[in-house]
Amino acid sequence: MALFGALEATELQDHLLTTFNDLERLQRLLDGMCDSLLLNFSRVNDRLDALGRTADTTELDAIRQELAGAITGLQFQDMGTQLITHTLKRLRNCADRLAAGALGDDEDGMGLVEDAPARPNPVTQDEMDAGSVELF
Repeated sequence: MALFGALEATELQDHLLTTFNDLERLQRLLDGMCDSLLLNFSRVNDRLDALGRTADTTELDAIRQELAGAITGLQFQDMGTQLITHTLKRLRNCADRLAAGALGDDEDGMGLVEDAPARPNPVTQDEMDAGSVELF
């Protein structure tokens, strides 16, 4: 006995794909912000280098330390990206399996079902301390 009829399966698949698209859009937003942050960090670092030739190095070192802490945020963005990508693969697999099970094969043959991620979680770290970070 099937858990869902074709109509319910189609609606559920639509919801999964909508969630998939929302996560992809979130990923693009995060990527754009990360690119902007990296560019700005690089510009600040260049300005600090120029100031370093004429300014108090103790103050410049303190500013660089604060920038290193901000870069830790970029590392969280990287972990978030890995989690989003992992979730996207899981959602795609669920939507594909649901469609294949409820709707069966179409006129072109069996539908493609992308593999689910092998690991349950790509990122096991949920916190991070600032360490030595190089601005590039």
